[in-house]
Amino acid sequence: MPPKSSALPMPSAIQQKRKRLVVRSVSPVVVTVGIGALALVCIGLYLFLGLDSNAAYVLPRRANRVFTMVLVAFCVGVSTVLFQTVTSNRILTPSIMGFDSLFMLIQTVLIFVIGTVGRTQLGTYPLFMLELGLMVVFAAIMYRWLFTGSGLSLHLVLLIGIVFGTLFRGISSLLQRLLDPSEFMVLQDSMFASFTGVDLGLLRISVLIIAVATVPLIVMRRRFDVLSLGRDTSISLGINHTRTVTTVLIVCSIFVGVCTALVGPITFFGLIVANLAYALCRTFRHAWILPISVLLGVVALVGGQLILERVFAFDTALSIVIEFCGGLLFLFLLLRGSIK
Repeated sequence: MPPKSSALPMPSAIQQKRKRLVVRSVSPVVVTVGIGALALVCIGLYLFLGLDSNAAYVLPRRANRVFTMVLVAFCVGVSTVLFQTVTSNRILTPSIMGFDSLFMLIQTVLIFVIGTVGRTQLGTYPLFMLELGLMVVFAAIMYRWLFTGSGLSLHLVLLIGIVFGTLFRGISSLLQRLLDPSEFMVLQDSMFASFTGVDLGLLRISVLIIAVATVPLIVMRRRFDVLSLGRDTSISLGINHTRTVTTVLIVCSIFVGVCTALVGPITFFGLIVANLAYALCRTFRHAWILPISVLLGVVALVGGQLILERVFAFDTALSIVIEFCGGLLFLFLLLRGSIK
């Protein structure tokens, strides 16, 4: 008499396969709505938790911080995903290619040449525009040379980015050793990202710049999925690859430049949110990947800042935690063999 099939235990391989199918069956809509709801909860808790009689004083400042973190999440999430799309690799980000090191070099050279007094006399807005302009010009030239038909292998591209970053850090370190201790203390405040002291005027200028730079992305939104198929395939499908990639790289440079000049360097933040978005969404459509990466960035920044303020009482900076986690993820992706 044949055994009943219902009494047989299910093999572990089949169980694992069914679990994977269940995970993959989750709709991107559900993922987006879930992460969006979590982001709203984090924002609500950060804004209204612990308000007292000084709400009229505290709430606007909290709202300013939240808006800054949302803007940074938008800039970093969008720029990282699009940068990885045009480079066809999930391990490269603008910051890893030496962007943050260039920011620190600009800060160090300014203090070394004109001093802290001259830097103060230069003014907040001219300093912001100078930093943004230098970073955008450098990134646009380097990225266009590397990623628009140069034929360089990905290993060589990553090596060039690391060399540039090492060169900038080496020059910065040399100049920092020659600085007066008091000037170095001022410079040290720029080494880590901070979301608590952003000038409201700079925030308005940043929003205007990002809004203008977002317009080309909205116009080209239908080309992103085609670009992810590779250079040859996108050209065969009628995409002007060089012009499209150049536009995307310039916009990414503006996004990361504004973000870095506004709050400071965050090297591995984009790597975290982009890879988490791909892992959760399990699709290559940018219509879902982009908003999910932005919402994950909002959850990470606002939720992380909330935990640091309420649990650890500002004992550490949020950027340090992000850099630590992102560095571990970067090493994991390297060891897993993500560079092909």
